[in-house]
Amino acid sequence: MSARAFMQSHWQRASQRERRGLLLAAAVLGAALVWWLALASALALWRSAPAQHRQLDGQLQHMLALQAQARTLQALPMPDAAAARRALDAALQALGSDAKVSTQGERLSVTFQGVTPQALAQTLSASRQNAHRVAAEAHLKRNGALWDGTLVFTLPAS
Repeated sequence: MSARAFMQSHWQRASQRERRGLLLAAAVLGAALVWWLALASALALWRSAPAQHRQLDGQLQHMLALQAQARTLQALPMPDAAAARRALDAALQALGSDAKVSTQGERLSVTFQGVTPQALAQTLSASRQNAHRVAAEAHLKRNGALWDGTLVFTLPAS
């Protein structure tokens, strides 16, 4: 006897009260299954949406601030090659007289030893503000409380 035939014969022998109970149990199981598969995950997503929205708004505000900063920097007049080199040389004064400067085309390399963190920070800040140059490469090594290394800047085309 197949399972379907067994179920049909059992259904036929069941009283009206048993049939209603089985239908009610099947309805409850079906509702629980629909809740578990469809509604619970959607409800959880709906509950977490305000927090995600606040987080995305924060990221958007940060990106807009970065965009405004980039536009401000793009609007600054760019110095020509000679002016950029003079401003960069002035910024490199904080590294001291032992710093060695070499130029290859549009790349200016500065090698230094035993520089204080304040002098290094002052040099990098001054190069960015006055010469509109950020080091394209930086190879730094801490030597106790001092720093050794090489900074490479890209100069504008002459």
